[in-house]
Amino acid sequence: MGHKIDMASPADLWVKEYGEASRLADEVSKMLSERGSLPPSGPETQRFLSGLRRHITILGTRLGKLEADLASLPRKSISDKEMHKRHELLSNLRAREKQMASALNMSYAADREDLLGSSKGTVDEVKRAAGLDNQGIVGLQRQIMREQDEGLEKLEETVYSTKHIALAVNEELNLHTRLIDTLDQRVEDTDSRLQRVQKRLAILNKRNKAGCSCMCLVLSVLAIVILAVIAWMLLKYL
Repeated sequence: MGHKIDMASPADLWVKEYGEASRLADEVSKMLSERGSLPPSGPETQRFLSGLRRHITILGTRLGKLEADLASLPRKSISDKEMHKRHELLSNLRAREKQMASALNMSYAADREDLLGSSKGTVDEVKRAAGLDNQGIVGLQRQIMREQDEGLEKLEETVYSTKHIALAVNEELNLHTRLIDTLDQRVEDTDSRLQRVQKRLAILNKRNKAGCSCMCLVLSVLAIVILAVIAWMLLKYL
C-alpha cells in the first residue's frame, strides 16, 4: 500500500516565499535603524553597510522571483480578488525595498561627503569662474589644482602620522606583553620557592614537636624521682 505525498500548490508556495521576503524586509528595516548607533566610518561600519547592501540585494531578487511566480500562477488556482490582494502586497513590499535601498544610498553619500567634503566647493568654484576670460579660467583651474594638491598633501601627512601612531602603540603593546610575561615567570618562580620553604618549615615543625615530646618525658621522669626521694626522706626521719 503506497503512501500519499502531500505536495504544496504553487499558490501556497508563493504565500510561504512572500512571508520569508517580508521577514527579510523587517530585518533590513531593523538594520537601518541600528545604523545611527555606529561611527560615521571605519571597518566595523563598512562591514555593517556591506551586510546591509547584501540583504537588500537578496530582498530585491526574491521580490523579482515573487513577481514572476505570481504572473505565472494558473488563473483558476486563485480568485481575482486574491490575485489583486497579492499584487497589492507585493507592490507595497517592493516600495519598502526601494525606500530602504534609497536610505542606504543616502547613507553612503553622507559618508562620502564626510570623507571627501561637501559638494559646496563645486558651487563656489562656479561662482569664482563667473566673469573670467579664458586666461583667467586657466589660472583659476591651476589655483584649484594647487589647493587640491595641498589638501592631498595634508591628507598624506595625516595618514603617515596615523601610521606612526599605530606603530608606536603596537610597539608599546608588545613591550607590555613582554613585561607581563616576565612578571608571570617571576611569580611562578616565587611560588615554587614558597612551596619549598613551606615544605621545609613543615619538616622542622615535626622535628620540633618530636624534640618537645622527648624533653617532656625526661622532665616527667626527673620529677617522679625527686618526689620519690622526698617521700623516702620524710619516711626516714619521721
